[in-house]
Amino acid sequence: MQDYERAGGYQALRKVVGKAQPAEVTAMVMKSGLRGRGGAGFPTGVKWGFLPKGYVGPRYLCCNADESEPGTFKDRQLIERDPHQILEGILLACYAIGAETAYIYIRGEFVLGAKILEQAIAEARTAGYIGANILGAGITANVWVHRGAGAYICGEETALLESLEGKRGLPRVKPPFPATHGLYNKPTVVNNVETLANLPHIVGRGPEWFASIGSPPKSTGTRVFCVSGHVKRPGNYEVPMGVTFRELIYEQAGGLRSDKLLKAFIPGGASAPFLTPNHLDVKLDFESVAAAGSMLGSGGVTVMEEGTDMVWAALRLMEFFYHESCGKCSPCREGSSWLVQTMRRIVAKRGRMEDLETLVDLCKNIEGRTVCAFGDASVAPIMSTLKYWRPEYVALIQEAEAANLIKLEPAGARH
Repeated sequence: MQDYERAGGYQALRKVVGKAQPAEVTAMVMKSGLRGRGGAGFPTGVKWGFLPKGYVGPRYLCCNADESEPGTFKDRQLIERDPHQILEGILLACYAIGAETAYIYIRGEFVLGAKILEQAIAEARTAGYIGANILGAGITANVWVHRGAGAYICGEETALLESLEGKRGLPRVKPPFPATHGLYNKPTVVNNVETLANLPHIVGRGPEWFASIGSPPKSTGTRVFCVSGHVKRPGNYEVPMGVTFRELIYEQAGGLRSDKLLKAFIPGGASAPFLTPNHLDVKLDFESVAAAGSMLGSGGVTVMEEGTDMVWAALRLMEFFYHESCGKCSPCREGSSWLVQTMRRIVAKRGRMEDLETLVDLCKNIEGRTVCAFGDASVAPIMSTLKYWRPEYVALIQEAEAANLIKLEPAGARH
């Protein structure tokens, strides 16, 4: 903690606690243009503003550290390398929304991260940043770590709240939304780790500074992208919003690891539709990636070189979603099972041409028909690979059909 303080840590908290009104902190965040860094990219200040005005009673803040998306590993590094930055962000958010209790819901497999956070909380409590009467301002703010049990679905905010309450982690039907009926049916804000880590810098340096970075007015600040796959330097890269995928992959991550050409990349975690080399010059901002037919999502950029079997790649991701489906919604529960069965048949060269129509039909019957966004996310790998690499599906099926024809020939028919 001493290193963090020497670097200016907790100065943003000192700047506002007992000196600025909570509404002023919310106004700073709104003015900065900060948007959620965990998935949907919803404006953070606007989200805080949904909490009921004049409500007397408990309010809660939940830090979503249940990072489980394939290809995404930024939050874990932020937690392990700079936990006090996250804690300061949590405390600033608590002050802004009037919450006296915050929970960090961390993925169960992140054992080291949980220990580091517990130690950081103890240090901050000793220093007077956490607990009753923080910084002598008469304000209470307590932070607790809650370890999940490994379910991907608990990254969905309402499933996270259910799990925190000791229930099975299943998404809730919305409305009502967490802002009015969240944890223990009280007003609640759920923010991602990286989102909260930005707050000390916004408050400390000013919202104008943050808003000047990136692609204002809608995609401001920097973003941490997790680059993995067939690149020379996989890792986490913090870049201004608005740089291109070409810059991220070829300049930051060193380009492809071999002499092969780029074939595909996933721009925002397993939930994001695949993109092609034609999209390399798309800017890394919310609007540009959406216009290209995908999303920034969790910031996991997975790079695939020529020679990658796109049907197999889609199957591997589909198997993940099938395994992680909570089973609450029939379209997702049953549809993901049938998608995996059909994809496995195609990859095993036992497919039929009508399977392609079946895949599309199944995907369309899942999209928009589930309680949460998991259903839409689960079909992205199949729909996008069918869109851009349909010939690979067809080739596998044609091989299957050719093999069946040979088997059906009567003995002695070939010369």
